[in-house]
Amino acid sequence: MVDTKQYVKAAEEKMSFAIDYLDEQLARIRAGKANLKILDGVKVEYYGSVVPLSNVASINTPDAKTIIITPWEKPLIKDIEKALINSEVGITPENNGEVIRLGIPPLTEERRRALAKQSKQEAENAKISVRNARRNAIDGLKKSVKEGVPEDMVKDAEGEVQKIHDKFIRKIDKLYAAKEKEIMTV
Repeated sequence: MVDTKQYVKAAEEKMSFAIDYLDEQLARIRAGKANLKILDGVKVEYYGSVVPLSNVASINTPDAKTIIITPWEKPLIKDIEKALINSEVGITPENNGEVIRLGIPPLTEERRRALAKQSKQEAENAKISVRNARRNAIDGLKKSVKEGVPEDMVKDAEGEVQKIHDKFIRKIDKLYAAKEKEIMTV
């Protein structure tokens, strides 16, 4: 006999992964403030291999509008600068020979709306993942009836999956609302 709890647990796990992924994606969206996560996708060539920027330099934010990158080895400064220019960060680096400065420019209204739209799309993708996890769990539960699981147990488990689904959808809405507020705040 199949245990209904395994379907519920699997669904909750998948929904949790969707929330974690959304959180990571929203953190990468630049909102006019210095955020180290926008550099997560930057890769630098280092002795013949491509490595994340954080592996070859220290990165910090002295204020809300500046990111400072200090390479651990001076000759790397040109490679880091080239990687930043070629990346999707969209900020031109300032190199003074010692450190690289990224000045975060203020966002235009049009750019804010585009970023809010991108955030909404990421939230929608997360909701789709959550709904898919719910659907898969409910499908598995319905099949378990044929394997001898009592219908009332299946109905209870379906209700539990729905409650978990609703909880995660609310989390997604909260994450999106917070990011939208961050983007639209001048």
